[in-house]
Amino acid sequence: MQGICVPILCVCICVTVLLRSAISQPRSESDTYTECTDGYHWDPQTEHCKDINECETIPDACKGEMKCFNHYGGYLCLPRSTSLIPAPEPPITPAEPLNPCPLGYEPQGNSCVDIDECERHEHDCQPSQECINSVGAFTCQCPDGYRKVGTECIDIDECRYRYCQHRCVNVPGSFSCQCEPGFQLAGNNRSCIDVNECEMGAPCSQRCYNTYGTFLCRCDQGYELGPDGFECKDIDECSYSSYLCQYQCVNEPGKFSCVCPEGYRLLGTRMCQDINECETGEHACTETQNCVNIHGRYQCVDKNSCQEPYIQVSDNRCVCPVSNPACRELPFSIVHRYMSITSERSVPSDIFQIQATSVSARAYNTFRIRSGDENGDFYIRQINNISAMLVLARAVSGPREYTLDLEMVSINPLVNYQNNYQTSSALRLSIYVGPYTF
Repeated sequence: MQGICVPILCVCICVTVLLRSAISQPRSESDTYTECTDGYHWDPQTEHCKDINECETIPDACKGEMKCFNHYGGYLCLPRSTSLIPAPEPPITPAEPLNPCPLGYEPQGNSCVDIDECERHEHDCQPSQECINSVGAFTCQCPDGYRKVGTECIDIDECRYRYCQHRCVNVPGSFSCQCEPGFQLAGNNRSCIDVNECEMGAPCSQRCYNTYGTFLCRCDQGYELGPDGFECKDIDECSYSSYLCQYQCVNEPGKFSCVCPEGYRLLGTRMCQDINECETGEHACTETQNCVNIHGRYQCVDKNSCQEPYIQVSDNRCVCPVSNPACRELPFSIVHRYMSITSERSVPSDIFQIQATSVSARAYNTFRIRSGDENGDFYIRQINNISAMLVLARAVSGPREYTLDLEMVSINPLVNYQNNYQTSSALRLSIYVGPYTF
């Protein structure tokens, strides 16, 4: 062993160089072995590979001010000022007796037997290598995951060979495969298979749908997905439109419902229908009263609604006797009728038709509102000689009540051609305006 000292910036760096004249090479089963690694050549006399002195065989191996120094399996270019410190010479050992057996064998009696260099530690394998004895030689084997380059064991980068489907992580002497999020390693530790997150506790609050490599959260009807993509929050359908319900919309978890005011019931899911308390019996009218159904409620009216000087002659009909002087300026008869309309009804709107029940021959009839329309909310449109239409002229809001006396005046010139005999009859119409538009 010799030493080479290289002074650089006043610091002496010692480089240890191992010089050998030969190196044992593993033999094959063939009789001759003539292949050597780079930097060596086959010596047929010693049947060994010997180091090549590149400083002698390569012209101008080192350029400039560098000097060539032969090295084990190669050479070094060092400054010419480098001084060599020779290593101590190994002790001279007595020459061993001549071995008549081939290399790798030793005599045993009259025959040659294989030398187990591994057992005798007569090998040059590195500490990380395993010595394996063979017939007449030995080999130095690297651990799994390493490959031999020269005398060294170099880690094999298995990731270069794409063993893994997704990601490969090289580690000394081995490798490991990793999968992208949403996947997991298959049984072969190389392939990646999809993970069903829905079966592994995905954070979806309602519905979970597994997809390749990931999952999706979905919501039930009436809910919408929140910004985090996991939680479902209720949709307030009532805030989107005021036309979902005829009266009032009530938001509920995942849905909405419509409610109706008192006196109404839900028709279908959104419309409100008036309850006819008079038909269902849900009223408190007495036997002397008639039940009149109106929008949202009912009204109890007396069966005998005739007032002096009128007398009742039939249901809802009163007459004023001609023999009574107080009846001269009053309609001969009054018929009571009742009706109900909704608030904010579109106008003009026909709401009630007046029809004469008995007409004298040649009589000329006119219709008018005798009383009850002080604000001019109604007017009469005559259709023909025996009928007319009561028209709502202005939109009205309830709850409100009108009592209109609608009069039909008849003039019959045949009865008295000079004074044009005139009679009249009235229809007392009670109009109840409901509180709502339905």
